[in-house]
Amino acid sequence: MFRILFFFGIAVLFLSSCYYDKEDQLYGTTICDTTAAVSYSKQILPIFQRECYSCHSGGSPSGGIAMGTYAADKALASSGRLYGSISYASGYSPMPKDRKLSSCNITMIKKWIAAGSLNN
Repeated sequence: MFRILFFFGIAVLFLSSCYYDKEDQLYGTTICDTTAAVSYSKQILPIFQRECYSCHSGGSPSGGIAMGTYAADKALASSGRLYGSISYASGYSPMPKDRKLSSCNITMIKKWIAAGSLNN
């Protein structure tokens, strides 16, 4: 009986040590395509919803910086404050406070601003 359990235990060890992981599913990495045209509704709005709107929308937005509508987002982009903050540029309040956005998100927002901050 001991031999059977021993060999079964060894077999379980060997079988559990062989597995296949998909890096993007484990670590949340996604392919960043900054060569394509950037769309406010498809790329930029989801970033803002995920990273900005929880603090910068509603009745009393953090720091008095209101976001949450296209008009407010465009005004912030046009003023230069949006890019200055997300790129942690000197003279701007760095946003988000707890960590920097991914370089992919920063690049997409920069492209959106450079293209005129269109509502597309």
